[in-house]
Amino acid sequence: MPSLSTLLFFVLAVSVLVAIPGPNHIYIVTRGISQGRIAGLASAAGVETGTLVYSVAAAGGLAALIASSALAYDAVRYLGAAYLIFLGLRALLRYTPPSAPGAVAAVPLRRVYLEGVLVNVLNPKVALFFVAFLPQFVEPARGPVALQVVVLGLIMATVGMVSDVAYALTAGTLGDRMRSRPSLARGQRWVTGITYLALGILAALTGRPART
Repeated sequence: MPSLSTLLFFVLAVSVLVAIPGPNHIYIVTRGISQGRIAGLASAAGVETGTLVYSVAAAGGLAALIASSALAYDAVRYLGAAYLIFLGLRALLRYTPPSAPGAVAAVPLRRVYLEGVLVNVLNPKVALFFVAFLPQFVEPARGPVALQVVVLGLIMATVGMVSDVAYALTAGTLGDRMRSRPSLARGQRWVTGITYLALGILAALTGRPART
């Protein structure tokens, strides 16, 4: 296992990184605003489950494969972009009953959770994080590398969950206020859909980082 000083420094570094808003946070916020705190929390749980998936993948070397292979990286990148664009189009084209202007149909929490998993798993930058950043905290002399990677991944998921919960609760509170004001609620669907579309386009246009 890594030394205590290494673990403490890792927690500090990860806390700074996860505090920076990214696609995962935007997914959580849009879910929280559109469907409330519980959906925001479910999406946060899905996102961090995706982090754990990458932790296990990194321990087995899959993350390194994605990072080193241009084809694998682009495949994951375009799948992620396509999925975000699909979410955006679905939000924009979803039918809203005339009797409830601005209302957003509730999405089952299980699907909210699974979409959170996919949003994170289909983000190749998470794989690059596990390849470029996390190994700096692995100490081969202190035990099996795979086990250390999993432990560090669990720590990252825990720190990330704290940040995600804060985003989810804040977005859920904001969403409650928006739903109480029909003039704001009517634009909610458009904000959600355009946000997803923008994220998908950005993901598709973001090139593979240059290797040094």
